[in-house]
Amino acid sequence: MNHSWRPSCNPTADAFRSKILPVRERAEVRNKWLKQRLDQVLPELMAREGFDMWIIIPRPYIPDPVLATIVPEPMLSTVNFGEMLVFNLCKDGSVERLAIGQTYEIGPLYKSVRGNEGTEDKFKLLGRIVRERNPKTIGVNVSENFPHGDGLTHSQYEKLARALGPEYMPRVKGAERLSVGWLERRIQPEIDAYSGILEIAHALIKEAFSSRVILPGVTTTYDVMWWFRQKMLDMGLEAWFQPIVMLQAVDVPLLPLNMMTTVERVDGGRTLILPGDLLHCDIGFTYLGLSTDTQEDAYVLKLGEDDAPEGLKASLATANRLQDIVIGEFVAGRTGNQISAAAKEKAENEGIKAMVYCHPIGFHGHGAGPLIGSAYKKGPLPGPGDYPLFENTCHSIELNISKNVPEWNDKEVRIGVEENAVFMDGKVRWLAGRQTEFHLIG
Repeated sequence: MNHSWRPSCNPTADAFRSKILPVRERAEVRNKWLKQRLDQVLPELMAREGFDMWIIIPRPYIPDPVLATIVPEPMLSTVNFGEMLVFNLCKDGSVERLAIGQTYEIGPLYKSVRGNEGTEDKFKLLGRIVRERNPKTIGVNVSENFPHGDGLTHSQYEKLARALGPEYMPRVKGAERLSVGWLERRIQPEIDAYSGILEIAHALIKEAFSSRVILPGVTTTYDVMWWFRQKMLDMGLEAWFQPIVMLQAVDVPLLPLNMMTTVERVDGGRTLILPGDLLHCDIGFTYLGLSTDTQEDAYVLKLGEDDAPEGLKASLATANRLQDIVIGEFVAGRTGNQISAAAKEKAENEGIKAMVYCHPIGFHGHGAGPLIGSAYKKGPLPGPGDYPLFENTCHSIELNISKNVPEWNDKEVRIGVEENAVFMDGKVRWLAGRQTEFHLIG
């Protein structure tokens, strides 16, 4: 699982096309995973969070973040999805799965239930189903802290209240932790596939940060940015944000993080890539429902150079050390705030000028689960930072260090790295290795 990161091994991204399945086969894989998740993960999470029933009520054009992860293929869009989903935890530990009110069948993973024609609309039908099963605690997707668990609109909530009435509505509460648990939990087949998906991300970066794509003095950071976007599209991958490529150099001021942009720089700063530049990228795509989020760095060799300056290499090594510090603080049950505080304290004690802003990853690029630090806010993060770390979850270990580089007139350089990892069996494992050497262009 911990594949070595080898910048010297630099195949084109096209060499990984064989990993990317045709659309129909992707649907088959995702439905197989979904069945396992519904059969094994959902009952455990409902019991853990104390819910007898979970109701998901989507609204067309305002899709619930959970919905697309819990309905089977080929439900390509949830815009026209009129179904309510009801999950009822049975005494034997299984979960009864009902799809209410839909005019289309959504497959064998759910039992379709329709009301009496002309006398029972879907909300009346929902009310009847709830009364028949008599759950003590009913979860709906309302959340103050996580948008991932806040998919129920106000109008649908009011209709739900009328359907359940004064006897059952007091049993309804927000299913924030259930929604987050469903989204963050990874099953073993997903973890196994994730490693291969991250290898594709690394291959894209290796090709982009090579002479195959970059011609110093001609290519700009925006050329590389759009190369990423086009290449993902050509390979059948879906970018979930516009790729970012930026440069640092002796003669280029260091941009603050909030100035990193995907459009032409408004300050007139240099974007033309030249020998001696330090390049940085941030890219992410989604494949088989799983998202990647990766940041790596490259150095453009000057004439006569065969490696990056020692000061830059020492900076990357410091960033790797900070990664080790952060993942060393991952302990099941600790909150994101606790992990962040412990890591920052250790980094400070070692004299590392550090910023830590890790986040969960999975169905969403910035996924549901504990936030571990922030790039824009110091101190604890109320809400998402208070959520605990659970086993079998994936995280983007995202951070940066700042360090003065002697070869650059002692100028401060920022090295940002982001690699994806899984937390399981009490340990953090890189899903496809991490960068320990610069990509070299020249």
